[in-house]
Amino acid sequence: MINVNNVSVSFGGTTLFSDVSFSINENDKIALMGKNGAGKSTLLKIIAGVGQPTSGNVSGPKDAVIAYLPQHLLTQDHLTVFEETSKAFEEVYQMRDELEDLNKQLETRTDYETDDYMKVIERVSELSEKFYSIEETNYDAEVEKVLKGLGFLRSDFSRPTSEFSGGWRMRIELAKILLKKPDLILLDEPTNHMDIESIQWLEDFLITSAKAVIVISHDRAFVDNITNRTIEVTMGRIYDYKAKYTHYLQLRQERRQHQLKAYEEQQRFIADNQEFIDRFRGTYSKTLQVQSRVKMLEKLEIIEIDEVDTSALRLKFPPSPRSGQYPVIVEELTKTYGDHVVFEKASMTVERGEKVAFVGKNGEGKSTMIKAIMGEIDFDGSLKVGHNAKIGYFAQNQASLLDGELTVFDTIDQIAVGDVRVKIKDLLGAFMFSGDDTTKKVKVLSGGEKTRLAMIKLLLEPVNVLILDEPTNHLDMKTKDIIKEALQDFDGTLILVSHDRDFLDGLANKVFEFGNKRVREHFSDVKGFLEYKKMNSLKDIEK
Repeated sequence: MINVNNVSVSFGGTTLFSDVSFSINENDKIALMGKNGAGKSTLLKIIAGVGQPTSGNVSGPKDAVIAYLPQHLLTQDHLTVFEETSKAFEEVYQMRDELEDLNKQLETRTDYETDDYMKVIERVSELSEKFYSIEETNYDAEVEKVLKGLGFLRSDFSRPTSEFSGGWRMRIELAKILLKKPDLILLDEPTNHMDIESIQWLEDFLITSAKAVIVISHDRAFVDNITNRTIEVTMGRIYDYKAKYTHYLQLRQERRQHQLKAYEEQQRFIADNQEFIDRFRGTYSKTLQVQSRVKMLEKLEIIEIDEVDTSALRLKFPPSPRSGQYPVIVEELTKTYGDHVVFEKASMTVERGEKVAFVGKNGEGKSTMIKAIMGEIDFDGSLKVGHNAKIGYFAQNQASLLDGELTVFDTIDQIAVGDVRVKIKDLLGAFMFSGDDTTKKVKVLSGGEKTRLAMIKLLLEPVNVLILDEPTNHLDMKTKDIIKEALQDFDGTLILVSHDRDFLDGLANKVFEFGNKRVREHFSDVKGFLEYKKMNSLKDIEK
């Protein structure tokens, strides 16, 4: 059991949270929830031992192994994928090498009576007990199994890690963590750079093989599938629910309603007493009663209501101009980079008003197909963009294309039309830009903030074909819900690349699967597609 004891964090005169206490038990699978800036990542770092609280501490057994996967990695090295992942067993290898060295010493030394010799004997005894208690494992096979589960090909094992993107390096770190079989795994946004199959593999691992887990994630389906407890960080304190995320949302709503009721009763009580004070102030016969009530109000602890839920704000697209019947027609399309074939003879037709999802492992050509549609790359074959198709495009690097010199407010004010103009502040607030945030220049925003701003900008432009490439990576669940509702109501055509199943569910009604240099069309929603894929993999196991 690991205990978080009265932990507080303050900086620059601001208290992030105070006197936070809870216990983490074996087999607890905890979702750490709360809005951006509430202190979730800070709390995770403190539990991991890489951050220090202002006061309080984290305690647990001396030999407890805590493994931590941060949101952003800074590692740079020149080892291969396999060598870097094998570092998970570094401690075991060091023990083995030290034992061999000490045993060689004992073979050659003759100073049997000295203290130094006895220390070597004690060390050998201590190490042997630890080393031989570890069950015999084929470490290479374990490394291979985990890497393949996380989406690496055997041919990737010998490639230097420096050749891989940040997302793939994140998976290498995750592989090292999973191989250590820790007592507690701390994961900060682990699914941001994973495709659907890798997420399913990770889910299965965490459910069947991991001990205690604490995860911060905006992937609702992932959180719901793996957790049995939810801790919410809000307004400087925590609420602990023995429930998974979906059930927690209901309990949270009930809690807010109770708070609201208590708050309204307290406000009426304050108003009644204030009226009495104002009315009888200066009346000699009521002096003691007035003073008593003044003191009582001064000591009264005002009931706070948790953050106001802005998800009720509905975002609507402007009506889209009518496009031709087939906004995108692809025939016999082939794309290669040197000897590497991304896909060959791919064909697809997207009809007006369809909402389709591009799914498949990373590197199978989803983003490449979008670049082809946008005319950004050369290819062999035929691709036609239909009559009057006005495309709105959200690329993975969309955030970097914003004008850094404009303020947040001006970025939206420039393109907002109609009713939206009087609601710009509400709209920005729903996307977590409030108060002074709206006057910040875009160039000082974080990557996540820029992504949210680029998303609002796109959602306000009058287009009839929306192409979104991984739009939800930096968005919290509330913001995703707002966007999802807007996309469901969108009367144009939607092409969506995403590994967020919860976001795709109920949004896309057709799936194009990218894999093995082919593009296959599935006439079902994402749920139906995944059920079909699961049947496939079961058959593969049976073979």
